[in-house]
Amino acid sequence: MTREEAEQILADAGDALDSKFPLLHAAVACAIHDYPFRDPAPAYALAEAAASSLSERLARDESPDEALAETLSGELRLNGDLLTFDDPANTDVLDVADRRRGISATLGVFYLHAARRAGLRADGVDFPNHFLLRVETEEGPVAIDPFSQGRLVLPSELSRRALRAGLTPDVADRLEALMAPVSDRQVLIRLQNTLFARALNARDYEAAERSAVRRALLDPNDHRPWLDVAAAREKQGALTGALEALNKAQQLDGGAAVAARAVRDRVRMRLN
Repeated sequence: MTREEAEQILADAGDALDSKFPLLHAAVACAIHDYPFRDPAPAYALAEAAASSLSERLARDESPDEALAETLSGELRLNGDLLTFDDPANTDVLDVADRRRGISATLGVFYLHAARRAGLRADGVDFPNHFLLRVETEEGPVAIDPFSQGRLVLPSELSRRALRAGLTPDVADRLEALMAPVSDRQVLIRLQNTLFARALNARDYEAAERSAVRRALLDPNDHRPWLDVAAAREKQGALTGALEALNKAQQLDGGAAVAARAVRDRVRMRLN
């Protein structure tokens, strides 16, 4: 798959309804958009193996949370990367399928795909500083942590984590707010945000631009990714491209006009 073909897949995913969003397929396209011409077959094979094994466990009346943890972490060895947490490979589903290590949101792509294929209700949770999963059980929703061997996160621990992340006590005690589900689209956008921040820190502005473009394709009505595209292009000295991105941001949201106009004027001055 070429980078251009990956962009088309992401554009199609961006146009899809949230209920039809192709999470795994779009995640693979994101990975290939970053580094083209790789074979996605092992990632798809891993995802299907996870779904098949999970279905078998559920048929034996294992609880949804235990079955997910035993399948994805125990059997297939998908766990968090504690030693090289900031490695870009941890945000790439193809690399994660090969290494069996990643960050929580990347691992969550495989958890969510398997859960859906096995008939479970599961969603991502955009928890502060750490992505979690919400899984519906007969006793009610539970939170699990893909990074930590898929283990159950108790409500008291959720509150402690929320307080450490800077949430106020009244919010940290509201379990439904802490476990509010997000769309699959937002799961993948969170991954791209992580990549963007890491690329900026590493001064890899080409990688930062690619991640911002992917966000723009995945959510075509959001002007903010184009502001990030513009910033990354300006860092590379691609001033004409930066202006094009700023114009797209203004077209999408007039509320961004003031900020974008100020940046655009600065970029134009550098062009002249």
